Amino acid sequence: MSEAADLVIILITGPENPKRLPSAFFLAATAAAAEQKVVMYFTGPATELLVKGKAETIFPMAGGKNIADFMKLAEDNGVQIIGCLQSLELNGMTKDDLGKPVPLINPSAALPSLAAAGRILTW
Repeated sequence: MSEAADLVIILITGPENPKRLPSAFFLAATAAAAEQKVVMYFTGPATELLVKGKAETIFPMAGGKNIADFMKLAEDNGVQIIGCLQSLELNGMTKDDLGKPVPLINPSAALPSLAAAGRILTW
């Protein structure tokens, strides 16, 4: 994260609360579409969403879109997704479990960049 973000969303919510997740991705996508630099930092249970195929199995609403669709919307609008390296270990995961390569940063390395953001939301 070289340039300070306009908005950082620290995503802590994971598969345990699927109805809460879409709003974070909508907000991130909307801000990015408005030409803001947006970063989503996945930590804690949220890192489970990065596991290959996991987000495709989580549906906030029966018959609706899955979380992978919401993540794609955010990324297609320019949102940068970053994972917490320590949370991988916490969740018994390795880099090989991820569905695609994402930058992985320990909290101590991430905090200076996150703190420089214009706005920080914890979700």
